[in-house]
Amino acid sequence: MKQTIGRGLAAGAAGVTALNAASFVDMLIRGRPGSEAPGRLVEELLRWADIDIPGRGQEKANRRTALGAIAGIKAGLGVGMLAAAARSAGLRVPAPIGVALTGAAAMAAADVPLAKLNITDPSTWSSRDWTVDVAGHFAYGMSVHAVLNATEPPIDREEKIRRRASLPLLGRSMMLGAATGSRSTLAFAGPVLAKKLGGRNKSSSKVAGMTAVALGSELFLDKLPMTPSRLGKSGLAPRFIAAAGGAVALAHRDRSNAVLPVFASALGAAAGSFGGAAWREYAQKLGWTWQAALAEDVLAVGLAAGASWPTSAEKITA
Repeated sequence: MKQTIGRGLAAGAAGVTALNAASFVDMLIRGRPGSEAPGRLVEELLRWADIDIPGRGQEKANRRTALGAIAGIKAGLGVGMLAAAARSAGLRVPAPIGVALTGAAAMAAADVPLAKLNITDPSTWSSRDWTVDVAGHFAYGMSVHAVLNATEPPIDREEKIRRRASLPLLGRSMMLGAATGSRSTLAFAGPVLAKKLGGRNKSSSKVAGMTAVALGSELFLDKLPMTPSRLGKSGLAPRFIAAAGGAVALAHRDRSNAVLPVFASALGAAAGSFGGAAWREYAQKLGWTWQAALAEDVLAVGLAAGASWPTSAEKITA
């Protein structure tokens, strides 16, 4: 974990340096001033928290500029750490795709908040503005990718040879995703409890116990009338994230590349979330409120168990 954080910080720092260099080159060529958008973003966020930047006039403007620069550095370091964590988790894609995805993530982290708070409107940007923004974040992605490659430990270089995900693994990832769409805690409860019951879980009984409690709590809370819909913002996004984590765990156990299993788990999570919600709505009209919930519990737990139970090959190599 410490090694991943260190590599992520180094990669993010290199990416921020490349991005800033691209911006400064553009300022040099066009003779334009530095962007005030990052500082305005920080000022707006602080205003929401009822915090005012101290000072007046130019002094306050200078502090706002400094805060904007610091926020940009933090965002760049954060994306670098996420890229390092994804690689350590087994998410490996061809270099051009990895560079593009990393650059796009950094670009979204910078531009989406600005657009959401109406600080800038990307639809009004000129072609040159877009070119500079894309080129700068592409340089960010290339720098992050280069540093992660250069600092990759020998053990990770060997794991690059991980085999492609098999069809059974993709199927199990989709099953676990569908279970997660129904009950979000099954993303980690399935693998943990299946390995514990199979006698192969190296984690302590306390971890398995806490996992069982978390699952039991969700099964109980799901039946309460005040529980929010799983299709809301606070319910749907965590299910997709959890499903991706479960797929990574299955792929790591299978010593396979995790990219395709993550996509498969997303499809399963969508089916479990929307399908489960539709089933509960239909059953409620028939008066099968708790019966429908219990039936979904049984199906979700069965899917998670089937997806997570160690295969014969995994038992041999354990």
